[in-house]
Amino acid sequence: MLGVLYGFFVVWAIILVGMFVGRRGILGDNARPVLSGLTFFVASPALLFETLSKAHLHDVFAAPLLVTAVGAIATGTLFFVIVKFWLKRSLPESLMSSMSASLANSANLGIPISVFVLGDASYVAPLLIFQLAFFTPMYLMALDASTSSHRTTPLRFLLMIVRNPMIVGTALGLIVAGTGWQVPSLIMEPINLIGGAAIPAMLMAFGMSLNGSRPLQKDGGRRLDSLMASGFKLFVHPLMAYLFAHFALGLEGHALFAVVVTSALPTAQNVFVAASRYNTGITVAKDTVLITTVVAVPAMIAVALLLT
Repeated sequence: MLGVLYGFFVVWAIILVGMFVGRRGILGDNARPVLSGLTFFVASPALLFETLSKAHLHDVFAAPLLVTAVGAIATGTLFFVIVKFWLKRSLPESLMSSMSASLANSANLGIPISVFVLGDASYVAPLLIFQLAFFTPMYLMALDASTSSHRTTPLRFLLMIVRNPMIVGTALGLIVAGTGWQVPSLIMEPINLIGGAAIPAMLMAFGMSLNGSRPLQKDGGRRLDSLMASGFKLFVHPLMAYLFAHFALGLEGHALFAVVVTSALPTAQNVFVAASRYNTGITVAKDTVLITTVVAVPAMIAVALLLT
């Protein structure tokens, strides 16, 4: 248990440094997008490649991937039904709210949590694979079908997936792991060094993003939606994962802890990007990202106290 709390302390310490640096403007106005771009396009793919190239494929594509899929789909579907038929929101807004309640921040916070709390970045790989290759494209396809302003062909969705640097780094790492090829040290050393920049850079960028935002404004008109979406993401989603993993698959110990913690990650910031693109559910997406981001780490500490 002390090791878990130590991991959370390390994560929060770097986030707080990022908040301080961002608030004081030490790195300038463009520091957060630069750090985010560095981690997304360069450092995180390198870290994922390095980690997954040493992983056992049956650990990635077995029970954790199934738990990830069932937990996210069940949570998203249940919340969609509530928003669409009880709160009477439009179809596009209901889809976006469902996305806010079930799509996790698998990169900016998921990778550091996997490294410092779970002990290995490979624990977040099933979540990354499921969300980037299936879950997010399915939501976007449904949003395309329900709006008239944007239309995307299946080919463009496929290109979107294969061009994602996270998917590329993950796929290459899994190929190396599956073939058993030993990457020459001359190649791996710079990859290791670049990957080492991922976690501190993404956590500092994450901390910078917390400055100056105020959720649940009166003029938004969606306080109930935002609070419910946040509750579903932080509590219902990990509960769904726990019930399926423990009672249907019989997972216990650290394996159970890992799938529940990754399910309790906050809402992905990409949800707000999608809401802005489709011009629907913007308030719920923005508020849910902020609320779950602030509350997620204490919520995951609570999960750790219950399961360890």
